[in-house]
Amino acid sequence: MWMWKSKYFMLGRIVWTNTINSVIAENGKFAKEICNIMNRYCGKDWGEMSEEDKELNNIAITCNERVLASYQTSQGKVYVITEWDRSITTILFASEY
Repeated sequence: MWMWKSKYFMLGRIVWTNTINSVIAENGKFAKEICNIMNRYCGKDWGEMSEEDKELNNIAITCNERVLASYQTSQGKVYVITEWDRSITTILFASEY
C-alpha cells in the first residue's frame, strides 16, 4: 500500500468516491481540476474555507487532527478530507458528505 505525503503532512492512501471517479472518466476538465485541487491541498491551500477553519487545518496538521478542505469545481463543490490518523485522504462531492 502506498502512503502519500505532502511537504507538510501525511495523506495516507488517496481515494475518491465512485461518483468522483465517474466524472473524472467522462470529463477531462474536471480531472485536471482534481489534480489542481490536490496540488493546492498538499501546499496547505485549503480552498473555500473560513479563515478560522483554515487556521484550524494548519493546527490539525501538527496535532494529528482531521483536515478538511473545500473547493469549487466546474461540477460542484468538492471536499478533500484527511483522517486524523493520516491513513486515508478522501475526495468527494459535498453532496456525498
